[in-house]
Amino acid sequence: MPLKFQCVTAVVMSYQGSEILHSNGDAALPEKFGDTSVTLPTGRKYTSRNRLPCTDKYQAMSKEQRVLLYVQQNASRGDPDSVLAAVDKFGWETEWAMNVGDVKGAILDQFVKETAPQTMLELGTYMGYSAIRTVRLLPETAKFMTVEFNEKYAAVAREMIEFAGLQNRIIQISSDTADVIPQLKTKHDVETLDMVFIDHRKKFYVRDIKLLETNKLLRKGTVVVADNIIKPGAPEYAEYVRTCGKYDSTFHESLLEYSNDDIDGLEKSVFRG
Repeated sequence: MPLKFQCVTAVVMSYQGSEILHSNGDAALPEKFGDTSVTLPTGRKYTSRNRLPCTDKYQAMSKEQRVLLYVQQNASRGDPDSVLAAVDKFGWETEWAMNVGDVKGAILDQFVKETAPQTMLELGTYMGYSAIRTVRLLPETAKFMTVEFNEKYAAVAREMIEFAGLQNRIIQISSDTADVIPQLKTKHDVETLDMVFIDHRKKFYVRDIKLLETNKLLRKGTVVVADNIIKPGAPEYAEYVRTCGKYDSTFHESLLEYSNDDIDGLEKSVFRG
């Protein structure tokens, strides 16, 4: 029996507007639509890249919950690399997601290996992908803290991190970064940070790096890496770190996560002290 439009609601996604198709139309779709372009009655064209369960329960899940379910069904518990591979496969083949991804992730890996941080802060946990990606490269003695304001994202991240077997090596903080940063010294026994990864709301990038400065959490040589400099873009942040005189800052061009043609990149800024 051919599929209906309502069975595609969890499948069709436009990452540019984070738009998921919702339709109750009766127009039939081909039964197999692994890479099928679908033209709706409105004339708009969508392409689904992978068949997903067409059930009410599945469609009611958030995208983040769908990713978690996919990981639990396809990755190996306690194996961080298999978790990352499953998330990436989902992002490339099923639904776009705003993780740093495997392409830019390889650049982040390089920065982590070069810096070898003993104390690191991440601003923006999302589903836990970049936390898992980073901590798998760190020694067990390293302190890694990640902050997420969105409770629903944080809940998925907790399960994702636990599935990867890294729950005892990642300190998850559910709060506003503006509240957490000033309390890192007193509440989390942080003297200074060796490395920071910024990947939350772009409008807070400048605010938060200035908070790190004023709270004296950066030392000479601290590496600050920021994602999505081009897309969706953080122009004010890029201008600040490149012109304020406090950093040696370089842009590392790459591609937007799970995209073959959208330019993006990471900004690596080394604090001069």
